[in-house]
Amino acid sequence: QVQLVESGGGLVQAGGSLRLSCAASGRTFSTNSMGWFRQAPGKEREFVAAIDLSGRITIYADSVKGRFTISRDNAKNTVYLQMNSLKPEDTAVYSCTAGPIPTMNRALFRSWGQGTQVTVSS
Repeated sequence: QVQLVESGGGLVQAGGSLRLSCAASGRTFSTNSMGWFRQAPGKEREFVAAIDLSGRITIYADSVKGRFTISRDNAKNTVYLQMNSLKPEDTAVYSCTAGPIPTMNRALFRSWGQGTQVTVSS
């Protein structure tokens, strides 16, 4: 399994930007697809974005399409989530995850980080 540690969360005003990072340990990072999910208080964990092992294939939830960008740097064992035009409804704990394919199905991801809090004020 790959170990994952997120960073970059914080408090930002609506319309602002944040970039989340997820550092992975182990030599298997470049063989895993990566994903970001989020969970707001009282809600189910939901898919945000995913990227394949090459970085060429990306998928997004409709709610973030055009505002968020997922990317990865296999040399640094890191995946990023650039979040622009943030809205109060983006407030959640964001977690990165690793799995065999880029997918919206969280059950197919095998490793999870602890998460980082993102709070967007109105």
